[in-house]
Amino acid sequence: MLVSGKTADAEAMCPHRLVLEHVTSRWGVLILITLLDRSYRFSELRRVINGYGGRGVSEKMLTQTLQTLERDGLVHRDAKPVIPPRVDYSLTELGREAAEQVRALAQWTSDRMTQVEKSRRVYDESRRVDDGDDRRGDAAASR
Repeated sequence: MLVSGKTADAEAMCPHRLVLEHVTSRWGVLILITLLDRSYRFSELRRVINGYGGRGVSEKMLTQTLQTLERDGLVHRDAKPVIPPRVDYSLTELGREAAEQVRALAQWTSDRMTQVEKSRRVYDESRRVDDGDDRRGDAAASR
């Protein structure tokens, strides 16, 4: 896989951030967590990821994300020379380590979602009140 000039520039500027983006990307998270269970063929992996809900991953995006994670040393691609061709994807040791961290963060998010939603409601309500005060203040100032 060739690296575009844009990717090469990003790697040179901040390689840590780029890897973090790959691991925490929309599809990277789901791929890593799913591969913690076992190795998967491409179509199996796509079905499992699409089963999480929301808009499903396209073949193109899944391929690109797998290639990126493989390049980073997190995913192993095992192409078997059989007919029909068989390709299995699994985590490397480095990938397993990253996936465990991502799964812990996903679990934390799930465990704390009620608190986050409550905080959002409180914040949104306070903004509505503040915005109303600003509008009244602006109207009074223009008189």
